[in-house]
Formats: sequence, C-alpha cells, structure tokens
Amino acid sequence: MAKEETFIGSIDQGTTSTRFIIYNKKAENIGSHQIEFTQFCPHAGWVEHDPMEILESVRICVSKTIDKAAANGHNIDNGLKAIGITNQRETTVVWSKSTGIPLYNAIVWMDIRTSSICSELEKKLSGGRTHFLETCGLPISTYFSAMKLLWLLENVKKVKEAAEKGDALFGTIDSWLIWNLTGGINNGIHVTDVSNASRTMLMNIKTLNWDKPTLQTLKIPSSILPKIISNSEVIGRVGKGWSFTGVPISGCLGDQHAAMLGQACKKGHAKCTYGTGAFILLNTGEEVIKSQHGLLTTLAFKLGKDAPTNYALEGSIAIAGAAVQWLRDSLGIISSAKEIEDLASKVESTGGVYFVPAFNGLFAPWWREDARGVIIGITRFTNKCHIARAVLESMCFQVKDVLGSMRKDVGHRNEGRNEKGEFSLRVDGKATINTMLMQFQSDILGIRVVRPSDIETTALGAAYAAGLAVGVWSEKDVFSNEERMKKDKSFSPVLSEELRKKKVDSWIKAVERTFDLADLSL
Repeated sequence: MAKEETFIGSIDQGTTSTRFIIYNKKAENIGSHQIEFTQFCPHAGWVEHDPMEILESVRICVSKTIDKAAANGHNIDNGLKAIGITNQRETTVVWSKSTGIPLYNAIVWMDIRTSSICSELEKKLSGGRTHFLETCGLPISTYFSAMKLLWLLENVKKVKEAAEKGDALFGTIDSWLIWNLTGGINNGIHVTDVSNASRTMLMNIKTLNWDKPTLQTLKIPSSILPKIISNSEVIGRVGKGWSFTGVPISGCLGDQHAAMLGQACKKGHAKCTYGTGAFILLNTGEEVIKSQHGLLTTLAFKLGKDAPTNYALEGSIAIAGAAVQWLRDSLGIISSAKEIEDLASKVESTGGVYFVPAFNGLFAPWWREDARGVIIGITRFTNKCHIARAVLESMCFQVKDVLGSMRKDVGHRNEGRNEKGEFSLRVDGKATINTMLMQFQSDILGIRVVRPSDIETTALGAAYAAGLAVGVWSEKDVFSNEERMKKDKSFSPVLSEELRKKKVDSWIKAVERTFDLADLSL
C-alpha cells in the first residue's frame, strides 16, 4: 500500500512544448512528462499555435505523469493537494464562450505581423511609442498581447462578430487553460494573473486593474477580458473529464515570473532563463523603476490577494535557443541541440566571427524592429565550428547588453549581493547544461554565474505559488533555500578585462550592422 504523501503538480506550457511535473513536499521532482507541439509559420514573421493542440498536450502530460508516479509507488490520487500553472507570456488566444472553440490560432509572442498597427499607433498617439509607458510600463511593440488582439479584432471576421455579440473571450495561454480546466463552456473560470496581465499593455501596473483609458484608446471591449488575480490563491477546482478532477488550481504565473520564484529571487536578485528566447529579470521589490536604458517595467510576483506586489525590470531577448534550433533545422550544421557544445569546443574562439540573431528584429535594450540577422567577420578560415561557437556566444552578448542596462537603472546600491559582496546572475533553462556557454557568460559579464541543481525552475516556481496558497509551503520555505543552493554550480570569470572589452566592442559593431535591413529585396 502506498504511503500517504503530499504533492503539488505544475503545468509548464512553453513556446515549443508542454510539461507536467509532480513535486513532493521537499520540492523534489518525483515524476514528469513532456511533449512538443506544432508551431506554424504561415508567412514570414508570423508564428502561431493551435490552442486545441496545446490543451490536448496538457491532458496527455498530466495523465502520463500521474501514471508514472503511481507506477513508482506514489499515491497521487490522495496526495495531490494543488496545481500551479506557468505559461508562455503574451501569446494571445480568442475563443467562443458558447462553444469553447478558438476563433483563430494562438498568435505567439515572437510574431511580428502587427508591425503596421504599431507604426500607425506611434504616429497617431501623442506619446508615440511610449504613449502607454506610464500606466503599463511597456512601449508599443509587436511583442505584447494588446497589439495581437487588435489584429484579431480588425482582421478575423469570426473574432469581430463574436466580440460584438458578447461571445468572445480573450486571454493569454494561462486564461485558456484555466477556463478549460475549470469547466469550459460549463461555467469555466475566466481569469488571468497579474504577471501575465502585466504583459498585455492593458493593465495599470500600479492599480493592477485593466486600464480604462487604454482600453478606450485602443477600442478594446472590457467584456472580453479576464478577471485579474494574484499569483497565489485558490482560483477554482479542476472539472470533470480530467485525471485530477477536484484538485484546486492555486498558482499561476507567466514563465519568467515563475522562474524568478523558482530561483527564490528577492529584491536586488537577477535571473536569466535561457529558452527559445532569453529573459533577464531583476526584482526591484515594491518599487516601480522606470528604465532609462531600454528595459521594461513589469511585475515580478504577488504571492496572495493581500500580499505586497514585487516589481521587476526585464530585458527580453527574442532569439537564444531558437538560434541553435535554426542551426539544426534550417542549416543542418548539427543534428541535435546537444551537439553544439562539442562542435563549438573544437575551436578556441570564433575566429573573429560574430553572429547577431535578429531574425524578427531586436528586443531589449535595442528595440529595433527593422533589424535582421547578420554573420560578420567571415573569412576562408571560417568553418562550422566557428559558426557554432558564435551562435552560443551571441546568447551571452545579448544577456550582457540587458544586464548592463539593468545595473545602470537600479544602481549598485540596490543589487542583491552575497556575504562576500558579490553580485551574481542566477541562470536556468535547458541551455544552461552547456558548460562552455555558462563559462563564457561569466567571462563576458565579469561576474559569477550560478546554475541551480534543478535547471527547470519555471515549473518549480508555479508549484511554489500553488503550494503557498494551500499551506504546503511558507514563504520562508521558498526563500530560505540555503540547503538547495549548496548543490548549485558556480562559474567565475577568467577572461581578462582587456579581452572582454575588445569582444564587447566587436559585438556592438555587429549589432549596428543589423539595423535598417527589414526592406532588403527578396
């Protein structure tokens, strides 16, 4: 007979795959399942997902994980106390309230079809690109959900008609999943959390409510928007038809905010998650800091209805791990992502080659939608090993651009430092298993880089939020993690300051070569 145990489940819905992980009370992973889903690119710059396929991927992952854990002797049926959800942010879905059917594919965060809408708004609005910055902390950009929603309302007849009839519901992926998990057309709960809402351009980051003047300016009906809730509270229970019916959903965060919580980032701490893109966030505590260096002001987390709100500065990099996928799928230089470290390690440097993966423009701190990817410094000496190494190093240079801007904005006095007075960057995500990548990241930053023993902290953060809400863990349990950190791996810089500066200067030259290339002839 299986012993009585306590578990928290975590749905981690990413840009290319879905996972479900079950954690025990020690926050140890005792079972998981992951599957990839289809990414559609119908036109240049367009990226879409099928919301129904995503929903089915969750169903499969949950069922498979529970079966695996049960086969290992765990009593999941009686021990699963709550579910947390974390998701790719900004990705936008509109569906029918009456049928539950999506009215169009989900438009993914990296999609740039809304460029013309953004340009028109910048010209029309008095504040230009920064018109909504004071209320939402974000510039007008193709990145954010509001622009994707406008495109759907203007270009998809089904969406426009459903909105006029009061039958349309809008949400990011968290809203879509929660609505379906809690009943769907049978009184499903239509909510989003403060972190996901903060990425729509529609939420006032100080009041944490939908901003009425913004909605009026953009002509977005408030009736289609979900209710905004905190990151850690009981939202509702899983409805019939799921393998964990009746379990409360009590945690919800956008993926980068979940990673902050999973990394136990308090005020002054910074983390970088390396996935399809790379996302650097620095917790600024209860202070809203307006960036002067091209960063975004956003929510970190709010761990309960009445809990204080932690804010963050964020720098988003559109292409990180996706560049490795490009090497594999488009160029055929590698056959699997794990091969890149071996290939890049065959050379001691890039041989003067610099790669800037501005496939769909550049995000923070440059914000250049007219940028396109470049490889410069190629000679007859250049081979695929140099290209592979340049791809890896491009991730690190982009992170340096963002973290440098961050440290200028907050000042050294607001940085979280250890007992030795050192500021460090906490890292997570699949790419961090690449030791060469992490060492170069430390070298080019000139600071310590810390990789946790469990690199998938996004799912852990969602589990923490859910567990906090139902009393499985306390905030002290989450943030006082000395025992867990003893297992972390640290990387310290060995590159000379002179060589670091030369490499950074060369990188900046390469970045500048990407500008104003969007209209190159086909």
